Amino acid sequence: YFRALLVLIAWCVFSHPDLFLPVYGLSALLDLDGWTARRLKQTSRFGAWLDVVVDNFGRGMLWSMLYDWGWLVASLEWCTFVCNHNTRGAQWKRSFTESPTWVRAVMAKFKTPPGVLTIAGLHGMPVWLYGLQHNVLSQFCIPQWLQILGFLLLAAGRLLCLAVEMWCILAHIKHLTKDEDEEKRD
Repeated sequence: YFRALLVLIAWCVFSHPDLFLPVYGLSALLDLDGWTARRLKQTSRFGAWLDVVVDNFGRGMLWSMLYDWGWLVASLEWCTFVCNHNTRGAQWKRSFTESPTWVRAVMAKFKTPPGVLTIAGLHGMPVWLYGLQHNVLSQFCIPQWLQILGFLLLAAGRLLCLAVEMWCILAHIKHLTKDEDEEKRD
C-alpha cells in the first residue's frame, strides 16, 4: 500500500525531478514485497495481483505523463496483465513451460541475460526517458555517449518485453478461441 501511495505522490510532483525521482525511485526499490512474502511464506493471490497492479499503475502514470502516446504502452502492459492473470492466475510467472524457448529464457525468474535485459527495459526505460526529457542525466554528468548507450540498451530490453507481451496476448487469444471452437463441436 505504501508503494501505491508513493506512486500517487510521484504523480503530484512529476514536474519536479528533484522530488519525483527519489519518490518514484523509492517506490521501485520497495518492489521487494513479493520476494519478502515468498521468503516469509506469506504469499497470497491478492498480494501477487496487487504487486503487478502497483507496478503497472506506476509505469502507466510515467509513460502517460511523458508522452501523448504513452497510454499505448500502459494499455499493452495492462492487457498483458489481464491475459496472464485470467489464464494462469497468481502463479503466472511460473507457467511458461510450454512457451517458445525465447519466452522461457526471458521468464526464467528474470535471472537470465534476456530476462535481466527485459526487466531493465520494462522498468528502466521510462525512468531513463524521464531523465533525458528533464535533463537530469546531464546534471549527473553522464556523458552524451553513455546517455545514448543507456537508451539503446533499455530500448532493446523494452522491445524484447514487447515481443513477450505480444506472445502472451496472442497465446491468450488462442486459448479463448480454442475454448469456443471446442464448445461449438460439442
